[in-house]
Amino acid sequence: MDRLRRTLAAIDRLNAGDPVVEPDPATGGDRPRALLYGERMSDRLAAYEPDAGELLRIAVRAQHIRRWEIPRDSFPTGRQGYHRWRRRLAEYHAELTGELMAAEGYDEKSIRTVGRLLRKEGLKRDPQVQTLEDVAAQVFLLHYLERFVAEHGHEHDEDKLLGIIRKTWNKMSERGRRESLELPIPGAVRPTVLVAVGEV
Repeated sequence: MDRLRRTLAAIDRLNAGDPVVEPDPATGGDRPRALLYGERMSDRLAAYEPDAGELLRIAVRAQHIRRWEIPRDSFPTGRQGYHRWRRRLAEYHAELTGELMAAEGYDEKSIRTVGRLLRKEGLKRDPQVQTLEDVAAQVFLLHYLERFVAEHGHEHDEDKLLGIIRKTWNKMSERGRRESLELPIPGAVRPTVLVAVGEV
């Protein structure tokens, strides 16, 4: 477990370099965005799948490792550009995480497994990939949807916003969806989520 702790700490050190900071309600101060996101992912995994193995724990923490280095506007606008950006990010996250794992003595098989998780290969088929997706979706609903609506709501009509929530919902497992409805989703957006997923 010392190796796991060192790997997670190495991920955190890279994420602490995020030039963008955001408020952390838990501390009352501002913290690097990627660092805070990684911690939230790990906290949600611990609640959702407390017996998760170390490779899944690494992938969850590294989900957005140094994400700011490949900004969205470095790719063309539109759906194709968006998907190209997402694929490149996944590859980049896998590459960086693999380097950190190799430095701590993980074997190639373990590094490939984490890379596959970060690339979301086998979504809806591989239980570990699905757990990672469920956790990411729940973190979005808990911590980022409200801000997304506040910052971009004027850019999207209600149907488009509902569509964004439904896409997130559709990637989740049945268990992930069921347990998401029990989470303390912020009150300002909870009614919209319930409408999007057909609960009202």
